[in-house]
Amino acid sequence: MRQHHVREPSGWVQRWQHLMPAGARVLDVACGSGRHMQWLAQRGCHCTGIDRSTEALAEAGRYGDTIQADIEGDPWPLLDLGVPRQFDVVLVTNYLWRGLFPVLLQSLASDGLLLYETFAVGNETVGKPARLDFLLRNGELLQLCQGLRVVAFEDGFLPDPPRFVQRIAAIAPPAAAASGSADRQAARYPLSLK
Repeated sequence: MRQHHVREPSGWVQRWQHLMPAGARVLDVACGSGRHMQWLAQRGCHCTGIDRSTEALAEAGRYGDTIQADIEGDPWPLLDLGVPRQFDVVLVTNYLWRGLFPVLLQSLASDGLLLYETFAVGNETVGKPARLDFLLRNGELLQLCQGLRVVAFEDGFLPDPPRFVQRIAAIAPPAAAASGSADRQAARYPLSLK
């Protein structure tokens, strides 16, 4: 369940913005009216938003490129020669469609950042969404990100407004690691102090 009228960016996105490279290419999945696109564009990011709502995209288009698509029923619209286009950051908030998990991971560039935050099991006790199809199971984002470097993970309750969430910040392997090269110094991903 997305609320198109909410304008403040997620605290989770704000907290991990320092891991985005300068001028990052950001894909905002189910972007709504572009609250994250607006905030990130103001910080020098180049944003692409995808959503099925033409009404929401009319506003989101002020902050970057937009693509109107039914990502649950149609083929993935961001393909280059049959391969998902890659981004420095893939961002998903308040949205869950498990069939997209593989393409989201394929959309991460080398050293790309995945920021994912959505509702989790338990939310059915405090409000909507309440259907298990739209709630992450215990540890589900950790399972999704097994091949990534998990920088942060949270799974719990937030009081205002009351909701159960699961969220993760994870980094795709660098190109050298993906090719098997071990001649690389360990990357340092600073933890947020907020």
